[in-house]
Amino acid sequence: MKNKQAVSFKILVVDDSPETIELIKRNLESVGYEVFTSNNVQSALKLLQSLPINLVITDLKMPGENGMELVRHVTENYKGLGTLVITGFPSIQGAIESIKIGAEEYLVKPFTDEELFKSVERVLGKSFKNKKESLKSIPQTFGIIGESEGMLKVFNTISKAKSTQATVLINGESGTGKELVARALHYGGQASAAPFVPVNCGGIPDSLLESELFGYVKGAFTGASETRAGFFQTADGGTIFLDEISNTSLTMQAKLLRVLQEKEFYMVGSKKPIKVNVRIVAASNVDLMQLVKKGLFREDLYYRLNIITIDLPPLRERENDIQILLDYFLSKYVKELGKQPMRFTPKAIKVLKEYAWPGNVRELQNVVHRLVIMADENTIDVPDLPENFRFSASKTRSLNKRLDVIEREYIQDVLSANKNNISQTAQILGIDRKTLREKIKKLNA
Repeated sequence: MKNKQAVSFKILVVDDSPETIELIKRNLESVGYEVFTSNNVQSALKLLQSLPINLVITDLKMPGENGMELVRHVTENYKGLGTLVITGFPSIQGAIESIKIGAEEYLVKPFTDEELFKSVERVLGKSFKNKKESLKSIPQTFGIIGESEGMLKVFNTISKAKSTQATVLINGESGTGKELVARALHYGGQASAAPFVPVNCGGIPDSLLESELFGYVKGAFTGASETRAGFFQTADGGTIFLDEISNTSLTMQAKLLRVLQEKEFYMVGSKKPIKVNVRIVAASNVDLMQLVKKGLFREDLYYRLNIITIDLPPLRERENDIQILLDYFLSKYVKELGKQPMRFTPKAIKVLKEYAWPGNVRELQNVVHRLVIMADENTIDVPDLPENFRFSASKTRSLNKRLDVIEREYIQDVLSANKNNISQTAQILGIDRKTLREKIKKLNA
């Protein structure tokens, strides 16, 4: 019988015996688990670094480093990752030692299929019971939708951070929903009745950003005919969300650091400090530490912002969420546009799941919106997908391609399909024109 819950679990099997690996892999895949294999500890460690594994099944005795060392490494470095030890040389001492260093189960070869299934279910049950309950108890409000392991971690962090005043840094590619997370932090906390003020630092010229953030007094500069409050004053008592903070200048970063440290700032043209009680949530779609190393971002500000970090996974790492998001947006736009209920064909869903989604959730939302508008029938099939999307989606995803290569290919496809129209391309990608031009510059560099 196929285990409906198994499909969401990824299992790594480590054994130097090809026969044992093949047997376990075949049995576990037959009930819906996704299985990865390795014949030595070193390659297993590399897989653990690159894949969201839920359970490690390892032999004890292998050439080189043995399974005991792998169990010890998992226990010390991976919280909530289950381990199941198998061995053809059973001993009381071996069982006691493996359990002592963290293995949840100890299975002796030869074992039956039923013994394997029950051991796997017990280990996964222990490892994920609390996580599943945690996910169910957190309301998925503000448009945050997902049940994948990566999103479970996001929800868990939000639940812990929302009631604090600690600064939060949200990392994630464009279109992953960073503002939604910021809103969840604000409206889920004690200051939910106070203002939430989002600021796109990348969309405001640096020459204007200071006056927009801190306000200005009458006569501060040409055109300042009256005193005007800034975003920080507007957000007093609540939350200010600084999106694309990586685009701020070093001068502006110094002023933001002062607000964080002293809880005060100066309006443009004023020498009188203004006290403010504002929680700062910042977001970036680039690695700020890399900018720090290049001298483009202040290290002291980075550490002040990075009290709590939330890493939003890209959609290509949330394959199990794609179906949920498709259903959600399809229902949303069918209702908004007053159309009859619609559905995707299995082939269309397969193509959508295999697509790399460089524009992430925002891109998926835009695609579904367009499909509902343009659909002549109540069934959406592969030929209904936009031409450039179909072309890109039909490519076999290569796990050997770097993200920048995938992004470059996709941007070039969309530009070509839209005859190099910057506005239309930016809209499809879910980014602003300035960001698109910067990406095109890098492509041509």
